[in-house]
Amino acid sequence: MENIFYWIWLSILDLSQIQRNKLIEIFKTPKKIYELSQKELEKITSSEKIIKQIITKEKRKQSQKILYETQKEKIEIITIENNLYPSRLKNIIDFPLVLYSKGNTKLLNEKNTIAIIGTRNNSVYGKNTTLKLSYQIARKNYCVVSGLAKGIDSYAHKGALIAKGKTIAVLGSGINYIYPKENSRLYKEIIEKEGLIISEYPLYTKPIPEYFPKRNRLISGISDKILITEASKKSGSIITANIALDQGKDIYVVPGNITSYQSEGTNNLIKEGAFLVSSLEDILDL
Repeated sequence: MENIFYWIWLSILDLSQIQRNKLIEIFKTPKKIYELSQKELEKITSSEKIIKQIITKEKRKQSQKILYETQKEKIEIITIENNLYPSRLKNIIDFPLVLYSKGNTKLLNEKNTIAIIGTRNNSVYGKNTTLKLSYQIARKNYCVVSGLAKGIDSYAHKGALIAKGKTIAVLGSGINYIYPKENSRLYKEIIEKEGLIISEYPLYTKPIPEYFPKRNRLISGISDKILITEASKKSGSIITANIALDQGKDIYVVPGNITSYQSEGTNNLIKEGAFLVSSLEDILDL
């Protein structure tokens, strides 16, 4: 647990993920970074922000509180050095140092994973298409990954659960902060049916807008393929698609009604070269 404390501490410093990962690359362990004096830090970096973050006592006290509360709530903490840490995430440039998890952690390294994402303001067509494809994908023993958001994400998880399949929900909030509240029942059902909930944020961290694009990189990062069933031009799913392309992932898209604003984003992705999906065979290697 002592070692986990240092990982938590490093993960909550107000630095970019790339800066934190760079520190690990140099010093190998968070404990060595934790023990650096101000004079030693000044020899290494001219950044006052980095120095202040490392030596401040406030973050150290906060880390102790997070560790205590996490143990109390029986939440599993998976650090980058843990064998359970998803190997796929290690391949992205801004991988998180710590993951908080509830449920079946064996799914983190599931062989076949497909992310199913889309708009929060879905149509009946988007709902039905997502439920159908998610169900079929889960029945083929693929793990369905999504973000537990309102709309398409929720139906992606529900389809997998109806199929008695595997699903992972990646949160843009703390592991114990369910957002939106209307998904509280779905959250519990995922855990009860041997699915998995994960977050890079401590327990009750409230969601803020900037957390969702960060969350999306993890949805893409742990998935082999990305399926977008319905998305408007401004949907966060379009951001995820761009992240996935940067990560070298293939994008699969369900075409929509050309008169529907909810399908403008997905139809544009197809025009830009995404794989068009009209059946399960278009996604899976059947």
